[in-house]
Amino acid sequence: MDHSAHTQHHPEHRTGHQPEPHADHTHHAPTAGASWRAAARATLHCLTGCAIGEVLGMIIGTAAGLHNAATVVLSIALAFVFGYALTMRGVLRAGVPLRQALKIALAADTVSILVMELIDNTVMVGVPGAMDAGLAQPLFWASLAFSLLLAFLLTTPVNRWMIGRGKGHAVVHAYH
Repeated sequence: MDHSAHTQHHPEHRTGHQPEPHADHTHHAPTAGASWRAAARATLHCLTGCAIGEVLGMIIGTAAGLHNAATVVLSIALAFVFGYALTMRGVLRAGVPLRQALKIALAADTVSILVMELIDNTVMVGVPGAMDAGLAQPLFWASLAFSLLLAFLLTTPVNRWMIGRGKGHAVVHAYH
């Protein structure tokens, strides 16, 4: 198995120290098909960061009385920030420099976050009254929960396809 791409990013390989062996090296190369479990785990990881940003943006926008479009833009921006930050946290712990960690996070999460944000914001805008509901109204929270669930369900196959081709979250596995 060729580890040349892995060695230029992993600090132990540059210093001559041997890293602890991975139990499974299948994540280093594209496979004909990634498992649904791997895709679900990658999607859940991505959804965690997205949901933090999405919920925070919806809360801030709703509480501040922002126009629906401004609330959606704020939610999307925060979803990307938190989604990338969550991935970068793990990569930085592996000793990767900040600039390289950002590149890895961009490669790992951009498509997944885009798909999730498209789905969950379409739901929030599409459910009558959801964007205008106050934070104390069940319609707001039920719509938001449904939008995130739907985003998870529809993004998982996308992530499975990408991981199976060595893209998306597959690029992060070398740093775990």
